[in-house]
Amino acid sequence: MNRTAFQRIANWLLPFVLVACSTTGGAQNPSSREDGRARLAKAEALFQERCKTAGEKIHRTAENVEGVFLKRIRPRGTNYGDQFAMDDPYGHDSTEDEYIKSFLAGRNSNGYLTQPDRAVRYGYRYVEVIESENGKRYRYTGRIDQPWLRDKRYGEWVREFVLDKTPASGSMPRYGVTYDDISTREEREYWIAGSSLKVVDLQTNEVMAERIGYMMDRGQGDRGGGRSPWLLAANTACPRFPTNANHTDQIGQSRNFVEKVLDPVQEK
Repeated sequence: MNRTAFQRIANWLLPFVLVACSTTGGAQNPSSREDGRARLAKAEALFQERCKTAGEKIHRTAENVEGVFLKRIRPRGTNYGDQFAMDDPYGHDSTEDEYIKSFLAGRNSNGYLTQPDRAVRYGYRYVEVIESENGKRYRYTGRIDQPWLRDKRYGEWVREFVLDKTPASGSMPRYGVTYDDISTREEREYWIAGSSLKVVDLQTNEVMAERIGYMMDRGQGDRGGGRSPWLLAANTACPRFPTNANHTDQIGQSRNFVEKVLDPVQEK
């Protein structure tokens, strides 16, 4: 058979090959969709079971608290879709210095975190942490900075809330805050993340309060269209997060819970 004849036969057979492939693929899709529905059903059942243990438990509160000890600082970066990284996606709000700042900044009349000079309710006077690099304890305080006093490229109206850091001395704060990822391997297999946030009396080791939370990605890790599974999982959470401008808002959640337990001292 010469090349021309072979090409003619191949061209004649091509439509039938394409139809066969299309038919085979179509036969597989319903099964795939069914598998996806079954998987989501299992995930939702497991999520609802975990939600039975979720919520806030406050055993004791304290008033006029000046400062808190943060046993763990939320690290840099956001986990968008690492399925098995046990970094507490539910509890993620802010990281590093911003996490510290969230406990120091005040609130305006609408309850939003703001700079202390415009606050109606004040934050804690100080936060202490032990840095992992050297094992030393440091005290952080916040203040309003006017960068134009040093750099004339800034406008005189510019104000920035900044941290001051000094070595801590004396006794540690009485009350501590810590968080943990409590997910199991089974939960992560179904894109469920569990979180524990605790307030502890460091003098007695008493757990004064704990918030347990769970979240689940209904897309089960789907990355289509640029999805970020753990960010979207915040839309399916217990306890639920507030929404801000149609966006699920996890920012400030640690401070929000801690304030229910440790009432910051008020000052003018």
